[in-house]
Amino acid sequence: MKTLSQLFEFSRNPLSSGSPTQRSLFGEILDWMLAPLLLLWPMSMGLTYLVAIQIANTPFDKALDDSVTILAQQLKRREDTVELVLPISPKELLRVDETDSIIYQVVNQHGEVIAGDESGLGLPGSEDIVPGVMHFRSDIVAGKDVRVAYLWVDVGKNRGNDFALIQVAETLEKRKKLGNEIVKGVIIPQFLIFPIAVLLVWFGLARGISPLNALQQTIRERKPEDLSALETKDTPEELLPLISALNDQLQKLEASLATQKRFIADAAHQLKTPLAGMRMQAEMLMREKDKEQIQLSLEQLTLGSERATRLVNQMLAMARAESHALSQHSILNLVEVAKNVVTDFYMDALSKEIDLGFEAPDHAIYIRGHEIMLGEMIKNLVDNAIRYTPLKGTITVRVDDSLQQEAIVVEVEDTGGGVPESERAMVFDRFYRVLGTQVDGSGLGLSIVKETATQHGATVSIHNNPKSTKPGFPGCVFRVSFPPAHQQMDV
Repeated sequence: MKTLSQLFEFSRNPLSSGSPTQRSLFGEILDWMLAPLLLLWPMSMGLTYLVAIQIANTPFDKALDDSVTILAQQLKRREDTVELVLPISPKELLRVDETDSIIYQVVNQHGEVIAGDESGLGLPGSEDIVPGVMHFRSDIVAGKDVRVAYLWVDVGKNRGNDFALIQVAETLEKRKKLGNEIVKGVIIPQFLIFPIAVLLVWFGLARGISPLNALQQTIRERKPEDLSALETKDTPEELLPLISALNDQLQKLEASLATQKRFIADAAHQLKTPLAGMRMQAEMLMREKDKEQIQLSLEQLTLGSERATRLVNQMLAMARAESHALSQHSILNLVEVAKNVVTDFYMDALSKEIDLGFEAPDHAIYIRGHEIMLGEMIKNLVDNAIRYTPLKGTITVRVDDSLQQEAIVVEVEDTGGGVPESERAMVFDRFYRVLGTQVDGSGLGLSIVKETATQHGATVSIHNNPKSTKPGFPGCVFRVSFPPAHQQMDV
């Protein structure tokens, strides 16, 4: 069975009725608006009928009241009896037409009929004897429902000792007829108004969701390379959150595409040199006959492949650091992360006779972050320290939370050549190398450190090593300062 919305959809596109369709927002709103109307309509008709019958009863009850009052005025007391003296016939006196079916009766307080119909009408209870007060009740006479108006009249010589009961009953045919006429007068227009109301609801809803259709058309007409923000001018308030979310996603997509383009351009530029060198070594190998030269070329080829591999790995690490896709942070132990990095570099430091140490408190230091990227950040700092620290130097990796109300700190301290103050702001740029250094590297390590720190709300600073005592080697301290512990937990 089709819903109202499906019927409207069928009327607009009958060929699509047999195929499965997606959930329609328009149809769902239409169903929720029209379904209550269909439920309330019969209830409204029933209430209208009850109100109409009540309205119809009022004038007829007033007519019965008048009839009883007229009869009460015709009661006369003669000697010890009470008589109903009518100047004209009861039908004329009560203004009864041919369609009326009225019964009247006058009874004394002993139940004896003084005038009118002698049977059929019951008597009210004695507790209802209140002279001068009109009462109404529903009754059944000869199998027909009737409405009865009755009045107790004091007809005694001395007030309060003799009463007569006047009753006038009327069948309900005229009341029902009037009620039906009222109901017809109310309901028939509703049959005309309801379809019009449905069409107006449908039309209003279609107009209401037209901004959605306009937004859809705007998005469809956009060129693939257009990632500019959608306009919010003249946009309904309800659509602003949706457009704002779309604009946020477009901004993130634009940044992601820019990162990818930059990565591809950097990769093409930076890999060109090592690949050209490897190709040249390979060509020399093919022409070389001397075994020693062949061995030398193979060694150079191996070194070239290692440089290329390292460059690719660092560029991938840089891309991961810039990507928001890997920003799912969790609570982790910073001491454990740093300790694992130091362990990984132990053999590299030993080969250069460097004293690689690790300092951290006995307790865990928890921060919110991305474990892989934080490990990569510390790894680049330690790798830089090993590359630029001479033989028999000292490197210390330190994790400290003694100032946890201010910051949580990771430091990599070395006794190398240091970084001149004039170049400290530039060493974090991509592919920048400190002037005069002969150490092999890609120039990406500190860029990765800076980007990862930024992603974690941390700052990176460079300082001279106050513990360095070797002339010409002022040493260097790279300090990464994370937000304090209570801010970490609140993120």
